Amino acid sequence: MQSFNVDIKPRPYTVHVGCGLLEQIGSLSLAAGLNGRVAVVTDTNVGSLYRERVVHALKPLDDAPLVIEVEPGERSKSFATLERIYDKLVEARFDRHSAIVALGGGVVGDLAGFAAATFLRGVALVQVPTSLLAQVDSALGGKTAINHPLGKNLIGAFYQPALIAADIAVLRSLPEREFREGLAEVIKYAAIMDVEMFEQLERDQAAILRRSEDILGHFVTLCLRHKATIVERDEREAGLRALLNFGHTVGHALEVASGFGGLLHGEAVAIGMVAEARLSKTLAGLDACAVARLERWLKGADLPTELLPGWKDQKFVDALALDKKRESGSVRLILLRELGQAITLRITLDELLRHLARAE
Repeated sequence: MQSFNVDIKPRPYTVHVGCGLLEQIGSLSLAAGLNGRVAVVTDTNVGSLYRERVVHALKPLDDAPLVIEVEPGERSKSFATLERIYDKLVEARFDRHSAIVALGGGVVGDLAGFAAATFLRGVALVQVPTSLLAQVDSALGGKTAINHPLGKNLIGAFYQPALIAADIAVLRSLPEREFREGLAEVIKYAAIMDVEMFEQLERDQAAILRRSEDILGHFVTLCLRHKATIVERDEREAGLRALLNFGHTVGHALEVASGFGGLLHGEAVAIGMVAEARLSKTLAGLDACAVARLERWLKGADLPTELLPGWKDQKFVDALALDKKRESGSVRLILLRELGQAITLRITLDELLRHLARAE
């Protein structure tokens, strides 16, 4: 097990990465200072695999943890599902000493995290990410949210967990498509801040796709350490943290336009990264060879790289117009000067659409 601290005041917390951590979640939670009742929020797919193991592991903390299961998929990040979680917590008489354990991928982490942030004005949150995407990115940093029909993650809060436990062994059970979507977030970290990591990923892609636990553990830890470095300096995305949105301006709009179902998040981000890398050639001087390397890696991971036919429809345009990263009439883009070095640029929505059309 590899462990490190995320130094965010007033509540620093510890991240653990390793195999077999599901069985240790009770002892790790006690060590993090939790001492009340526990609700495990998960989806039906993850729950069928790991619910009983986690409930048993939590018994030193709560002899009968409450389990709340939601439907898998982005559509569960809704007011209706959030209200059902509140109802279960109220019915079970949870109080401010209670905790919520988010057992699942990014959807469960965002949803359960927002429930923890808002129930009784905040109860403890434990993130137990079970997807690669959640392990390398969304579990860390305190972003919690639900979706609005017109935009992704428009209703949410910054709320840091008390603990993160990423069990690499659970990645064996991920469906292939869900495993590969997580690789988009892995390559993102290399593209924006670590060219040596990019080169490692190029060398190790075959081992990653075989799901070598040693290799995956290395890259999960590396991604989380990179994100922690940024979040510690800019928790609420006042500046530096915006770099983590590389590929997400276009990616989120594609997700909204597809109705939160046609594309997985990582697939949309992969398309977005290629689109924004191509824009980087024109707007930031990125070398064409760097764009080709990024595209080649994503294609090798069997991720989509091209904007879908008919991408420039009204839903896509409206989603860009409502994007959280849009301010004062401009859209904030994250572009690459070179592999490992990202910058922020603001352009108008019309300019962005024109550049995207030319870069197809």
